[in-house]
Amino acid sequence: MKIYDISMPLYNGVPGWPGDTPYTFGLAWTKEETGSVNVGKLSLSTHTGTHVDAPFHFRDEGKKLNDLPLELYAGKCQVMDVSHMTSITANSIKEKVPKGTKRLLLKTMAWRDRSVFPETIPHIEREAATVLASLGVELIGVDVPSVDPLDSKDLLAHHSLLAHNIHILEGLVLDSIEEGNYELIALPLALQGSDASPVRAVLRTL
Repeated sequence: MKIYDISMPLYNGVPGWPGDTPYTFGLAWTKEETGSVNVGKLSLSTHTGTHVDAPFHFRDEGKKLNDLPLELYAGKCQVMDVSHMTSITANSIKEKVPKGTKRLLLKTMAWRDRSVFPETIPHIEREAATVLASLGVELIGVDVPSVDPLDSKDLLAHHSLLAHNIHILEGLVLDSIEEGNYELIALPLALQGSDASPVRAVLRTL
């Protein structure tokens, strides 16, 4: 069994959504000050790096993070290479995703320089959600910051996925991952009432 880390490393200066809370880590107390331990402190957006969205992120009446079953984020998954596509269409998914696929990760390779926030990304077409649901998909993961265009305000992909009870995992790092079947583990933190959570996402070979 091999484990692949598919999470974005977090560090001071890691690119986040423009205008959002930047990630910072520092020491609140040092060992010199306490005589025994270093103690760190964090400041960050819930959408920093690799993270899951809860429906509350884009719908006031949507479920919050603690309402979502952990089973969504752990189990068999398929990685699909869509690096040749400018958007992910219903037809492209029909051609490559077998029925019964519960978790689907899309490798777009559109965010190659992760030291800067991308200017454009491929997005999931609204009609693709119907096909994903017909195949049994409950979790969609992408290696970019969003399933929608970065300048979108109506968030058609987010809303259409939610309408079919499909949940969202964003900011994966799939550069070295080949197409195929794996086990995904990407558990969110137990943040009560939250709209999202960073995760440490890994794949294991089956």
